[in-house]
Amino acid sequence: MLSPLTYLKKHSFLRRGLYGLMATLMAITIGLATPTPSHAGLFDLIFQGIRYVQLGNMSEQDEVNLGTQIDRQLKAQGVRIYNRNSSINAYINEIGQRLAANSDRPNLPYTFQVVDDDSVNAFATAGGFVYVQTGLIKEAANEAELAGVMAHEIGHITGRHAINQMRQQALASGVAGALEVRQDALVNIGVQLALQLPNSREAEYDADRRGFNNLGRAGYDTRGFISFMQKLEGGSSAEFLSTHPNPGNRVSNLQSMNSAGTYANNGVGTDANAYKNRIRGL
Repeated sequence: MLSPLTYLKKHSFLRRGLYGLMATLMAITIGLATPTPSHAGLFDLIFQGIRYVQLGNMSEQDEVNLGTQIDRQLKAQGVRIYNRNSSINAYINEIGQRLAANSDRPNLPYTFQVVDDDSVNAFATAGGFVYVQTGLIKEAANEAELAGVMAHEIGHITGRHAINQMRQQALASGVAGALEVRQDALVNIGVQLALQLPNSREAEYDADRRGFNNLGRAGYDTRGFISFMQKLEGGSSAEFLSTHPNPGNRVSNLQSMNSAGTYANNGVGTDANAYKNRIRGL
């Protein structure tokens, strides 16, 4: 009669199966022992226990996966998606997809969501997720102004600003090694960045530039972006400026880009009455 060890040696496929089972059990143990940011299922626990993301060269698919996890956690932490009027959500998505198709990264699967919050703000996170608060929609005088802010948020995504900030925070906080970081740790940092931590001045300038050109390529009147930024610089929107610090000269920089005459600026998106009709009931 063969001993168990001799039997396994003679049946290598059984040996590989046993090793696979041991690895799975270890992954489950690691996942269950790891604090998670939300109530995850068994598959998520296993995934979080073994999933690492490359810091130096994050793939686009990893970025989208990361953004999806951050989106779930934002909602778990109280970001309320507006659901009282589906036509409002459809309208914001319509504007967003028009801009996305003319952005610097048109192949990302962008997701545009309306947040039920009367503060004047908008934010974005990795992988194509853009959030526009109801207060900002009401504050905009026309579609070109709203599209300008949304193009700015898309600019943060196309510039990979959130990814760069997450890398810096992960390294500074010691949760990352030299090359990689656990995805669940990066998700927590991404949530903090979206809700609390401001973008850098360089990122704001870059998002303005990218957003201005995105707006123009989509056919909107780029003066809408300038007029909305003038409102913000007037000091009426403290929440927006808390997460989008005003580095000074933003309006003049936008005006300089506009004076180059690259885009037609024939009034597309500046009809205030048409805009009011589209957001009626908000």
